[in-house]
Amino acid sequence: MNGEIIRGILRHSESGTFVESSSGEPFFKDRLIWDGYTTHWADKPVFVRELPQKDYTREEPIIIMWPDEPKLSEPVVDLYYNERLVKYRTSTFGHNAISVNGEIFNFSHLLNENEVITQEEYFYRPALGEFGPSPKSGKFEMNVDGRDYYDKFGRNFMRTIHVLRLTGLDTDRLAGIYHRELETIHATPVNPKHPEEYKDFHFKNRSCATIIKDGIIEYGIENISGYLPRDFFVSTIYAALLSKDKLGIGIELITMPQMIVPEAAPSAMTPLFNPMNRIKLKKLSKMLP
Repeated sequence: MNGEIIRGILRHSESGTFVESSSGEPFFKDRLIWDGYTTHWADKPVFVRELPQKDYTREEPIIIMWPDEPKLSEPVVDLYYNERLVKYRTSTFGHNAISVNGEIFNFSHLLNENEVITQEEYFYRPALGEFGPSPKSGKFEMNVDGRDYYDKFGRNFMRTIHVLRLTGLDTDRLAGIYHRELETIHATPVNPKHPEEYKDFHFKNRSCATIIKDGIIEYGIENISGYLPRDFFVSTIYAALLSKDKLGIGIELITMPQMIVPEAAPSAMTPLFNPMNRIKLKKLSKMLP
């Protein structure tokens, strides 16, 4: 299908799995469709397309699927706090990413994870091929019988995601800030000892949280603090509420519950480490509509 997007109903029975178009035509009937999709979306409307990466069972292009949901009527900025992955020490504090009118900007200590990614690939990639966990360890593992397992499938299957949605911002301007940051990162000289890592990554001032934080502050939402993902998330909610009238923005909080699949244990919330953010969190219940 060469990446063509198909819209239809996901059908699943003992006789097979496929996507049925509005005209009744079956698509991907004889292809490998991940069980996680049928668990959550059987008989529901979905979009589906092929990815360039191949699965390790049939060596065919991986099929990605995502829910057919109404598009938002206005540009939005979604700040994400992803709960921690309990099986990884490096995920102890969770993770942040930001979507600016559909472009999701992700920043990481790994060079190839400093990227702009589509909504469907960020949230809903299947746990197949290189995206799945290793069959030996159940985790990230390289060169398992000649194959790499990055354990990096759809984030919403791996963890609960908390969303701060902002409307009324100049999304072109904010996206420009993050595109500039990505250009800076990918122009940074590579460390020959660890070529896979972003050389200037720093836990306190060049991380998934702080690069996003600096962009929001540059845009004009002030008084945001924190370098740990949940502390930064709570601080941004509080600061956005204080700047709401000045900047003319709308604010909404959304929770995307984890879509449980066998490949991922339930995620966990990280605590707030800054006592001031614990106070802000208590105040938020009175400030939010």
